Amino acid sequence: MLATPSLSTRLLDLLASRPVSERDLEMTAMFTLDAVAGIAGARTDPKARPILDWLTAEGGGMSRAALRLGALSNILEMDSMHRGAAMHAGTVVVPAALAVGQALGRDGRSVLIAILKGCETVFRIGRSVGPTHYRVYQNTATVGPFGAAVAAGLLMDLSPVDFVHAFGNAGTQSGGFWEFLADGTLTKQLHAGGSAERGVVAAQLAQRGFTGPSRILEGDRGFFKASCPDGDPNAVLRDPDAPWELWHNSYKPWPSPRHTHPAIDAALALSAQVGGRRIRRLEVDTYQVALDLCNEPSPANEHEAKFSLRHCAAIALLEGRVDFTSFEDDAIRHARDLVGQTSVRATEAFTAAYPRSWGAELRVTLDGGETLVERRAHARGDPEAPMSDAEMVAKAEILFRLGGVAEPAALTARVLDMVRGGKVPDLLGA
Repeated sequence: MLATPSLSTRLLDLLASRPVSERDLEMTAMFTLDAVAGIAGARTDPKARPILDWLTAEGGGMSRAALRLGALSNILEMDSMHRGAAMHAGTVVVPAALAVGQALGRDGRSVLIAILKGCETVFRIGRSVGPTHYRVYQNTATVGPFGAAVAAGLLMDLSPVDFVHAFGNAGTQSGGFWEFLADGTLTKQLHAGGSAERGVVAAQLAQRGFTGPSRILEGDRGFFKASCPDGDPNAVLRDPDAPWELWHNSYKPWPSPRHTHPAIDAALALSAQVGGRRIRRLEVDTYQVALDLCNEPSPANEHEAKFSLRHCAAIALLEGRVDFTSFEDDAIRHARDLVGQTSVRATEAFTAAYPRSWGAELRVTLDGGETLVERRAHARGDPEAPMSDAEMVAKAEILFRLGGVAEPAALTARVLDMVRGGKVPDLLGA
């Protein structure tokens, strides 16, 4: 008999005991709308075709539906992110909850509660893994299965004992390296979809008596000891009475990695000041992690352009806007000269503020010698600079139209109606 309850048990107890208000559910519905839009919008993207073809041939039930939705969810790079956890929960927890909720006929309100608690799980674990973990692993892939298992388990009405087994077997499947950045491969989509599927499978197996390790988080051969050398397992339970972590989530107005957004935000503000004058030099200061992941110096394709701070800042400065066309071949050619005149560096101040603040400063030197400066401690879409509900709805409906949804406003209404118990929408049939 174990002397003290496992960290898994204590975390699951914390989730069960926390109250959920109407405002919490309304916020979760807007978060879910953002994730649903990313999924539906990617349905017609060529990058979705390999995995959709394979899934069509393979068939499958709830777990494969979760994989399908998760794999679509961040193709467009419009997925939201929690800064402290460095985690895209909408690409894992939402697909798992929608797949299970729809298959079991659960009402929308129950699905939203499962999403809220699944997100709390991944955000609490993600904020505790330490910086070294994130340099090698993508948190969405490693932490994601825990949240998917919680969301699925709630909708499947798992017993407390089975919940711990599901949690243990979700965690033992944790994995996902950043190496795909080196050659721009599609692995990132498997990170999201695979994490959603693994969490659902863990819950399904637990319901059938399949056991899993109770101390998967803190055990001597568990998640933290294996992959988080500077992590703090005890931080998972920190601030038990704080607002739900989903309130601290950040949303993307532009289709590129979140680490590029402070620089884009500053560049857009500078664009009007430049007013078409010739630019001699562009300098970008930011934090080290942004350079670690988004420092492509001379992008030649869409993927490289999205992961290039130089390109993202340059195209925003030149065109005064950023959208899907900003990463196409014409935009890459348009920005090439300025990209070559752009330098990036990590400063001590921005690096020390990360992950509480994801910031950047841009300095533009014009031909006449004038220097323009714009600094951002937070980017648009962060809790400190939030997008309005109207902006969130407008973004969702743009993505729905991109994915061929016949009635974007109607699908938006169905997702938001989940707060009142409305039916879970069928995304692939929308």
